[in-house]
Order: sequence, then C-alpha cells, then structure tokens
Amino acid sequence: MPVIHAPVDSVSQPDSIDFNELFPIREVSRMTGINPVTLRAWERRYGLIEPKRTESGHRLYTRDDIQTVSRILEWIERGVAVSKVGRILAREQQQADAVRAEGDALQAFEWSQLQARLRQAVSAFDDRQLESLYGQVLATYPISVAFQDIFMPLWNELLRHQGRFGQASEWLFFDVFLRTHVLQRLQLASLGAAPRVLMAALPGECRKLELLVAAALLARDDLVVKVLGMGQPFDELTLVCQKTRPQALVLFSNHSHNQDLAVRLNRLAQTLDCPLFIAGAASDLAEHDLAGSSIGCLGNDGPVMQRRLQQYLSGTLDT
Repeated sequence: MPVIHAPVDSVSQPDSIDFNELFPIREVSRMTGINPVTLRAWERRYGLIEPKRTESGHRLYTRDDIQTVSRILEWIERGVAVSKVGRILAREQQQADAVRAEGDALQAFEWSQLQARLRQAVSAFDDRQLESLYGQVLATYPISVAFQDIFMPLWNELLRHQGRFGQASEWLFFDVFLRTHVLQRLQLASLGAAPRVLMAALPGECRKLELLVAAALLARDDLVVKVLGMGQPFDELTLVCQKTRPQALVLFSNHSHNQDLAVRLNRLAQTLDCPLFIAGAASDLAEHDLAGSSIGCLGNDGPVMQRRLQQYLSGTLDT
C-alpha cells in the first residue's frame, strides 16, 4: 500500500502528525471506494473529515481519517442521512474520550494486540489458533467487552475490506466461527427454566451474527433469550408470541428508519400480550419518534441493553 512520506516543512501542524502515515486523496479513494468528489463534500459541506494540507493545498489523510471515512460509510449504509452522521460520530468520540479519561488506553492497546493475533489466525484459516484465542478472550474479559470491543470490530473490518483476493473467504471463515460459538452459547442457556424473551431481526436490517451477539449480550442467568430465524415475517410476530408466551419481544436493527417504523411498531404493540422493545443502532436513532409510546428503546450497548430491559420488566423504568 503506497504511503506518502511528507517533508516536515510541507505540512501544516507538523508536531501533531506522523509523517510516515499520510495518504493522498486518490489513495484514500482507492482504499475506501469513496470517490474524491464525495470525500471533499464530506469535508466542506458537512465537516465530517479534517485532512491535513500541504503548503500547496493538497489533502493528506491519516489512518484515523480513513477510519472515520469507514465509519461514515457504515452509517450511510444503515440508512442514516449524511447530514446526521456528524452528530453520531461526535457521540462516538465522546464515548471514546470517556474511555481514555478512565485510564483504559492500555486496555485498548491490549485489545488491538488480541485483534492482531485473531487476524493472523483468520488469515491462516487456523481453526485451532482461533479457538484458543476465542477462549482466552472470553476467559479474560466480560462477554460485552469480548464482542463489542474485540471480536465485532475485527468482524466489521474484515467485512468492509473484501476487495482483494482471499479477503471474502477470510471474513466468511471468521463469521461462521463466531456464529457457531454464539449460537452454542445461546442454546446451552436455553436449556434452563428461566423466563424467556423472544428476539427477532427487523426484516433485512442486520446480519445473522449481529442478531445472535445482541441476544447473547442481552441474556442473563435468570433470563433466556430465544432468537427467531432470519426472515421472520413481521406480521406473524403476534402469532408466535401468542403461542410461546414470552416475557417480552425485542426487535433488533442496525439501520435507520423513517417514521413509518414507529407506526408499524405501535400497531404491533397493540396486538401483543407482552411488552415490545427495540434494540440496536435503530433504537438510538428511533428514540425520539418512539418517545411517549409503549415501546421501550434498549440502546446499542450490551450492558445498557441488559440493564434497561431489566428495569423495564421490573417496572422501574418507563417507556
């Protein structure tokens, strides 16, 4: 991958830049699939990126800038308007700043080291090494950290970078491995006699692994989460709930929705004999439209989802 080695006196703010990690706009376009015109618009019109400039005015992007481009693209693919992405990125940055403020920078470094080892195992299609690392991570960290901070960021990175020969196979290898293990975890938990929550994906709004991980993060020792199959018809959810009598129904989505979603959810809630909740990125994005309704928004963070569900079900938190 070509890298620009910029002279120190050719770029503004030299003390704050790693000169071995600067990329011209044409290279960023090749790496991300976003054309230069769009990259400039994201900078000028929306202020989403702030590349460095040479004295002659040429843009140079850091790896952090490239990561920001990937995050912007990810949210746009989820249906979020580009004009609203800045607010989401700012919120993510605030959360990252809070982590650093709590002295977790070293831990984040440890996570990145583990991800590097996981990436090597995936690249080699090494089941044994991947299995060993998976066990090590879960033995060291809570399940929310293991998946939200280690496994899923790598899974998303592999998903976004499938342009070169072999990379699609690497993502599929990692995806199947994680789906198998998370499903096993959920199936073992379902053998207990604890109360049950049903969880389903809004049609076409997430991948199987995202749904399974959300269920695993939501589950507790005293609460089993049963995942319905991908493609579960929305208009048959009432029938399923009538026959299984769950303690609650949770719908999961990582995409932005129009106000029609709130209408559909409210209609569904009126036909259910159990509470209805929404989780995932869509929960945060739809929270304003669902304010005052009977539908609870659980959020997109594992511990927060689990805590809110418990509070809703115990009656200590209102929708």
